[in-house]
Amino acid sequence: MSIKPKNDAVERTSLSVAFTVGLYGAAFGAAGVTAGFSVLQTCLLSLLLFSGASQFAVVGIMGAGGSALSAIATATLLGFRNALYGLQLAPILKVTGIKRIIASQITIDESTAVSTLQSNDSDRKRAFYLTGFGVYIFWNLFTLLGALGASAIGDPSVWGLDAAVPAAFCGLVWPRLKDKRLFLISASAIGLALLLTPITPAGIPIITTVILAIVFGWKK
Repeated sequence: MSIKPKNDAVERTSLSVAFTVGLYGAAFGAAGVTAGFSVLQTCLLSLLLFSGASQFAVVGIMGAGGSALSAIATATLLGFRNALYGLQLAPILKVTGIKRIIASQITIDESTAVSTLQSNDSDRKRAFYLTGFGVYIFWNLFTLLGALGASAIGDPSVWGLDAAVPAAFCGLVWPRLKDKRLFLISASAIGLALLLTPITPAGIPIITTVILAIVFGWKK
């Protein structure tokens, strides 16, 4: 009886992605403290919410004076894609009960991407968990380090950390703009947000841009 050798490439890819993405948690930690959150509150957002774009939306909106409702609504819209990932991964993971809850917590862009790149279900499942748990551990570790660092340097505006949230959003969005259509959608969203910013409460411009996604998706 032959034993199928383990695919070491899965481990290498998963851990390299996990560490690289996890490093970015330091930017969120700094952004959270800059926006007025405590170190504990910032770390809890990473532990419980654990969705980069949604986390940056929360601290960005509330740091700008927006309401908690606007922050929650925006974070929910940004995190909706994770539910779609879950539908794609469910036939592969085949988990129920508490295991399903745990798996849903680490269903993110990176764990889904590395998993779906594999050639068989066994490797897909292993890649999902290695990447998901790896990102979770490194993201939370570097969130704490970033938050402590930002807290220790005093007034964050002196160091320019008030630019951390918009810079982080650009970093999250830029790699996904792979064709002219996506550039057009992004440019339209930026224009709409800039137009609404002076006349609407913080958070509303971001929520409103979801209309563009609906319009462009309907026309596709």
